[in-house]
Amino acid sequence: MNTPRCHARVIAGLVGCTALVLAVTTTGAAQAHGRDAARQTLASRDGWASATTGTTGGAAATHDRVYTVTTWAEFKAALAVSGTAPRIIKVEGTLDADGADCSEFAVPGYDFDQYLADYDPAVWGYEEDLEGEKATAGTQEYLRNQSAAAQAKAIKAAVPANTTIIGAGRGAGIVGGSLQINGVDNVIVRGLTLESPLDCFPQWDPTDGDTGNWNSEYDAAVVYNATHVWLDHNTFTDGDHPDSTLPSYYGRVFQQHDGELDVVRGADYVTASWNVFEDHDKTFMIGNSDSAGATDEGKLRVTLHHNLFRNLVERAPRVRFGQVDAYNNSYVAGADHSYSFGIGFKSQLFAEKNSFTLPKGVGASTVLHRWNDSPLTAQGNVVNGRQTDLIGAYNAANPTTPLASGAGWKPVLRTQVDPAKAVSRVVGRGAGADRLR
Repeated sequence: MNTPRCHARVIAGLVGCTALVLAVTTTGAAQAHGRDAARQTLASRDGWASATTGTTGGAAATHDRVYTVTTWAEFKAALAVSGTAPRIIKVEGTLDADGADCSEFAVPGYDFDQYLADYDPAVWGYEEDLEGEKATAGTQEYLRNQSAAAQAKAIKAAVPANTTIIGAGRGAGIVGGSLQINGVDNVIVRGLTLESPLDCFPQWDPTDGDTGNWNSEYDAAVVYNATHVWLDHNTFTDGDHPDSTLPSYYGRVFQQHDGELDVVRGADYVTASWNVFEDHDKTFMIGNSDSAGATDEGKLRVTLHHNLFRNLVERAPRVRFGQVDAYNNSYVAGADHSYSFGIGFKSQLFAEKNSFTLPKGVGASTVLHRWNDSPLTAQGNVVNGRQTDLIGAYNAANPTTPLASGAGWKPVLRTQVDPAKAVSRVVGRGAGADRLR
């Protein structure tokens, strides 16, 4: 049986284990919150996640609900411990979520070479999608979908309410896992290197564009219909598997990555601070559908500050609906840069005092991309060290599809705001998983 290759990794733990021992740390709940990073809470007025009830995660956990985990199986078991009382999970070392090879998830009968033969555009064409094949038992698309479900079960980890997940020392992180912060309140994720999952079973869609496309699943972290979430000092990366290493089939890149972080479907009150997002294509999406107004309007309130966006192609972020405050972020573009801020349906972006470093030949007009005619505020930003009117630069290059100024609101939930010209230096020194103090 042939399956797409995945990078060989040492398996840190078997997800299917039934007997697990979780190490309980001796840190007591009475310890001062300011001295133990695992018990720190989001500061007052630090972005949208500090609104209303604020974000405390598992800071008040009793000693018997503080776990140190060293394998993916232990991590999922700690998440599964019953009850919504505060919990702290300390991640020690690197947790391997997706094992050594994609064949671990493939169901009997799935054969990637046969899949390629069955749906070759020379045979199948570009007019009909594969939804009928997906529903027909025994077809390769049906078997691919069943295999994908097996991978999803293994690599997705549901995060409960009132939880802090934090790296225990340098080098802590998760490879190939997807944190699902879904339908819960009060979650903190800090100090982790999150290497994007590789989708073992991307779906071919011949109707996606003129010549079809491979579509993948799994973000490193998803905030879905959840509230009061603080993501701080993490590093989101493709690691050893940037898109440049992926093969092509049918003349299209065999895309095995989705996003690094998504905030979608009614999520609200989120702060992302001091993170690194690097080496990725479709990086960060806030609001995943123009048709989701029933769940998204009045929500998707997100603050982004002091994050480093490095060597990305697009979506840093792409915004729909939400009041998004993006200030003091550093953008360091590579040769493949397409855009940073995607202005989407009913978005209300307020972008202030950010720093953009663009390579030679890439103009300031590329910082913004207009998906819909949604006004934004962009002020005090610098491009290659010079203060730049981002909206003016975009409109000069796109006179037939201009962007309007004025997001219609003004952020008030901010702590320290640095001068735009200092942002590149400040963020470069402080952002990322190993910079958490």
